[in-house]
Amino acid sequence: MSVSRQFLLFLLAGGIAALANFLSRIVYSHWLSFTWAIIAAYLTGMVTAFVLTRAFVFTGSAHPLHHSAFYFTLVNLFAVAQTWLVSTLLAYHLLPWLGVDALRLEIAHAVGVAVPVVSSYFGHKYLSFR
Repeated sequence: MSVSRQFLLFLLAGGIAALANFLSRIVYSHWLSFTWAIIAAYLTGMVTAFVLTRAFVFTGSAHPLHHSAFYFTLVNLFAVAQTWLVSTLLAYHLLPWLGVDALRLEIAHAVGVAVPVVSSYFGHKYLSFR
């Protein structure tokens, strides 16, 4: 599969997983603080991403399922750290400083979810599903 086709499929699978992440964070926020809801939502998105990515993007992986899951988790530990850091910095510091109050948490979380796209693609291509 060509890299550009593979990357587009990765973006599609990741977009679906990001939507699951984003929407579940709103639901989790009814019971959890914003920062804990980000983590719980990330796990929801991560499971969605693993299933879609393994099934439709990196279909020729030589790794057995448990190896792919292990490396997928490692790559996502780095990604969730990026998401959490960017989301909390925006929500509690930059956006309030800019005077943004409407949808502040949603804006912060949406940007945070988008940040690790490139690092995740290469991490999954060369570690999780090689």
